Amino acid sequence: MSKTLEEKFKLFCNSKNLEINLNQIKTIQILEDFYNKNFHSSIFSFFKKENHKKGFYLHGGVGVGKTMILDFFYDLISEKKLRFHFNEFMLNFHNFVHENKNKGEENIINLFVKNLKSKVSLIYFDEFQVTNIVDAMILGKLFDKIFSENIKIIITSNIAISELYKDGLQRDQFKPFIVIMKKKTYEHKLVIEDDYRKSKENQNDRYFSPLNQENNFKMNKFFRIISKDKKKVSQSLNIKGREFLIKEFYEGVVRFTFEELCDKNLGAEDYLEIVKVSKFMVIDQIPKFDDINSNQQHRFITLIDILYDKKIPIAVTAEKNLDKLTSSKSLKEPFKRTISRLYELTSSNFNL
Repeated sequence: MSKTLEEKFKLFCNSKNLEINLNQIKTIQILEDFYNKNFHSSIFSFFKKENHKKGFYLHGGVGVGKTMILDFFYDLISEKKLRFHFNEFMLNFHNFVHENKNKGEENIINLFVKNLKSKVSLIYFDEFQVTNIVDAMILGKLFDKIFSENIKIIITSNIAISELYKDGLQRDQFKPFIVIMKKKTYEHKLVIEDDYRKSKENQNDRYFSPLNQENNFKMNKFFRIISKDKKKVSQSLNIKGREFLIKEFYEGVVRFTFEELCDKNLGAEDYLEIVKVSKFMVIDQIPKFDDINSNQQHRFITLIDILYDKKIPIAVTAEKNLDKLTSSKSLKEPFKRTISRLYELTSSNFNL
């Protein structure tokens, strides 16, 4: 880079009319050190040690600008790179394991990472979070091999490395991953008071609550407008031998009830396939959440993460206003991210 990363970031903020925040500048300065040691070509490259840190782990509360900063950095990198939703990445890994199940765990990991190495030198995981015991048990070996192959990783998360998979089943088997991440990554917490997603520019004008006749009428009127002149067909998806029927499908404009998406035994794999054929999604009758319906809430969190990652705008009807939407105890922290993303996904900035 002819200019420093900080100079480029300030120009970027000015071009987007964004406030230049001192805490974000500090993050950029640490990120520049990561860049210089991993991507910058210079006469000193010959003297680089192989054990330098190959990851950058940025965590902090919702809406502080983590994704904005790493998006900015990712776009500047000219090397081979991929951005993954973490669920999508792990589904790719588990599919690879299934296809090569006779080769043993160590060999499969080696083969998977060698294949990855042929495609990328940088992986970007946005909003990293581990909730699955199968993923938790394998991540240490998988990331150790990724780093040993000199594949760089950048990550945003709401959670510090030491807090990942906290209170999860058999967490002792996850601890090697924490040790590797602490050793191999720059970890930095970004602290800003305001959630930018809740700003006046992000008015959530496609979020209708409470659940009553008036809001049902508003949603039906809105749906007629966005589906006007679009042909209605039933869209059937085959997901690994399972059929999923989209009853309300209007050339990519889709409508579901919360029950259809989250009361059934669906997961990231199903949502990723649904999103592939969706341009705009309406979700009706989102309930309040508590310890009784925590399984449905967990699916809803996964769904919103995928919709956000794939930039699919939504409109919803819900029992409670966004600032009053309750959570089960176990999902209270990750649900803060979901609330923030719902603000953005239902705002006027996410247009069809």
